[in-house]
Amino acid sequence: MKIIIGSNNPAKAAAVKNAFHYQQTEFLSLDIPSGVSEQPFSDEETIKGAINRAVGALETGNGDIGIGLEGGVQETSHGLLLCNWGALASKNMEPIIAGGARFILPVEIAERLRAGEELGPVMDDYAKKENVRKNEGAVGIFTNGLINRSEMFAHIMNLLAGQFHYQKASK
Repeated sequence: MKIIIGSNNPAKAAAVKNAFHYQQTEFLSLDIPSGVSEQPFSDEETIKGAINRAVGALETGNGDIGIGLEGGVQETSHGLLLCNWGALASKNMEPIIAGGARFILPVEIAERLRAGEELGPVMDDYAKKENVRKNEGAVGIFTNGLINRSEMFAHIMNLLAGQFHYQKASK
């Protein structure tokens, strides 16, 4: 099986590889555009970005499965939540989607995002680190390392892989 990952982000690629580690699988990471804002600002926009990456990966990479993983934020009455969505595309089926962990972002981070900044650079500035998005992610910073970005996306990938295998087995 050939799985095309719609991102070159190492945290996302690790999550995909982990979900399919038990199979004879070839992985290819491609930089597939999300087709949404650099900072998705709703579940709907984040889902759309994940689906766009998954479908684009499948088509561009000529694989069996395309995977799209997208992080975003969702405004709520409790504050601005970090949200994460994934999509799995395969020939002859509608994309499968799954969502992951959510938590309230600190007020100073939320204010900067509402003002138009993107979470990745804001987190680099806040944590005084480089490439937080390619390493522990905001989730790693705000959980004091108990959960990192790859682990957060691993949960989504397990939901996607499980649904995919269920659908294949039930046909």
